[in-house]
Parts: sequence; structure tokens; C-alpha cells
Amino acid sequence: MAATSAAGRGLQVLLLEKNKKLGVKILISGGTRCNITHNCSVREIVKRFGKRGNFLHSPLHALPPEDVIEKIEAEGVATKIENTGKIFPVSDRAIDVRDALVSMARNAGANIISQCAVQSVAKDGDKFSVETSGDPFQSKNLLITTGGLSYPGCGTTGDGYGWAKQFGHTITQTVPALVPLLNNCTWANDLKGITIEKAGIGVWQPDPVAVVGLKPKKNKPLAQATGSFLFTHFGFSGPTALDVSREVALHPDRKTLSLNVDFLPELKPNRLHDMLDQKRRNHGKQITGNLLNEMFPKRLAESLLTASGVSLDAKNAELSKAALASICEQIKGTRFALNGTLGFEKAEVTAGGVSLDEVNSSTMQSKLHDRLYFAGEVLDLDGPIGGFNFQSAFSTGWLAGQAVLTKV
Repeated sequence: MAATSAAGRGLQVLLLEKNKKLGVKILISGGTRCNITHNCSVREIVKRFGKRGNFLHSPLHALPPEDVIEKIEAEGVATKIENTGKIFPVSDRAIDVRDALVSMARNAGANIISQCAVQSVAKDGDKFSVETSGDPFQSKNLLITTGGLSYPGCGTTGDGYGWAKQFGHTITQTVPALVPLLNNCTWANDLKGITIEKAGIGVWQPDPVAVVGLKPKKNKPLAQATGSFLFTHFGFSGPTALDVSREVALHPDRKTLSLNVDFLPELKPNRLHDMLDQKRRNHGKQITGNLLNEMFPKRLAESLLTASGVSLDAKNAELSKAALASICEQIKGTRFALNGTLGFEKAEVTAGGVSLDEVNSSTMQSKLHDRLYFAGEVLDLDGPIGGFNFQSAFSTGWLAGQAVLTKV
């Protein structure tokens, strides 16, 4: 997108790609469907990036979501908006999006060289010197868009961080984000393959130790999300788990954390209690093992009852008030011990990167060196699942291409 933007202004643009294939990470994104962007306002995108979102005002003004879609559709790739707000190609083929982006850059006049790994960069007088696995190059401007550390098999091995440091830039702590979670709970792993379409989850650290003479502070979750939640053989995945993974990865003692899951977030505890109590009374002769079957998949229903300390072979009429309360507590707040994340190898994005304080958000130019630019995931910019990170990359890249200086 940056190459398209700069070349479209008539600039001589060279894009160096170390892989044989272009846009490898695009090809595997969104389950190989490529979630291009999200159907929402610029203001909502800024909000979804949290504290770092303000940095995106100028980039998103330069290239909002509707412009991204317009450019891709102009290349013959029709798009669709799904119920979640995610925007995909109608074909559900990520390769179509990748090909459209490559076509845009080439048609704009950018020269693309693949299988050309950059080995070092340096400032040589008023120009940048770039040593590669092939020919060396010199340029008046240098734009680093090398991504982060996520999915290193795609070639994103953090190369840009070293070059940024070389130019004096600060690299904020990098951790995997939008990555599945690991747990320490055997019975949860036995539920692999089960998806709860709408669950409320929160990441919790141990309750703070009370200090004598002081009123204990109310504990709050480090992160929380509501949406689809998936049990796996190693832990948890799905949009909700991925969205809270950043805080898990950032925590200095990840193995002390727990994941609190509300399996019925739209139902208040007292309403749930009344529903189960009525079922207990109306169907007293039925076995308790079937009590939750209408609410959840059978394996999950039985696991929740067992975790509540209830015998599956007992009769509903035999349930005590304490047992009923325990079942409600389990449904509204099961806690699973966490054991970190699957790491960068399975992370969709990298949290951390080139400090935003050292980059001009109106031009994407370094505040430390003229004609040095950064865009995309190499920056300390990461958002939630749903196409937000692609949008951030597209917009910062486009703005950088528009802002590249042409005068000596």
C-alpha cells in the first residue's frame, strides 16, 4: 500500500521482499480468507486501539476503511460485510486480496524485487545505503514496513527493530498478541472443539494481599471480552481469547493468572437461578446430568455440573439450595488456571515495537532522522481481532507514501 501510494505520486519506488512469495502473511490471515478491514467509523477504529489509537487519526483520515475497499474492488475483488462487521472478499480467498495489492503497486509504477533479503541499512551522507542478499541500493528515503515477530515462518522475524535501534529509536517491549491461550486444566482440554458463540471472559491475577489497617482495593480484570470462545486441546482460542491474550503475554508472571468465563453473559445470576430452580421443581424425577443440556453442548453441561460438585446420576429433586447456587456460580464464573500463550509462532500480531513518541503521526517520518519512515506492525500499534490491524497497516503505509519527501 505504501509502494502504491508513493509510486502513484510519480516517485521512483523500490520494494524489497525477502520471501519468494509476496504477502505471505496476507495469504494465511483470516483462516486463508483475509479479513481486510472492519465495517465501522474511523472514530470506532481509534477507540479499539486504546491508548495508542490517537496516533491513527491522520493515517485513517488519509485512507479510511471505505477507501481500502474501493481500491481493492477496483482491482476486480468483490467484498462482503459479515454479521460481525468483518469485511472479507466474496471469494473467501486471501490470495485474491494479495494479488490485488500487488497489482495496485505494480500498476502505480513500483518496482518489486522478491527473494531479496535486506542484510543491513545505514545513513551514508544524505542517502541511505541498503545491503541485500543481491545488489546493494541507495535511496534518498527509506521506509521500513517489515512487520513484527508474529508468524516468523512468514518471514516476520523482527528485522526492522534492529534497524530502528541502529537509528536511535526506542523499541517498546514486544510480546505476542491475538494468540491462543494455554491452560492448566485437564477437564477443559477434554472439551476441545466446543465453541460457545457468546461468552464473557476476563483475565484475572491473584487477589491482592490485604494490608492490615487498610481497606483492600477492589480487584478488576486485566482484560475482558465478549464473543465466540473455543476450547482446544491445549487451552482456549476464538476471538475472545485472542483479544485478551495481549495482557496475558505482557504479565511478568503469566502462570499466576486465571481466565474467568461467564457462559451466559446476557443472563443475570438471579434470573439463571430462578430458571434452574423452576426446572428442578418441574422435572424433579429427571437426572441432574441432563439439567443443563438445553443450555450447552452435552459435554460442557456435564463438565460444569461435575465442577460444581454435583452427581450426574442424582435426581433434580435432590438438589440442595447450596448445590443450585454452586451450579449458577460455575456457569457465571468458571475460573481456569492459565499457563501463558502459544507465543509468536501462532500470534496474529505483535504488541510493542518502534515507539510512537518518536514517529510523526502526520507523516510517519522519524522524529530522529529526516527521510526515515515507519509503517505497519513494526510500530507499537496493535488492535483487536476483526481487520483492525490490516487497516492500521494499510493506512499508515498509505500516509507514509503520500508524505515521502521529494526535495533534496
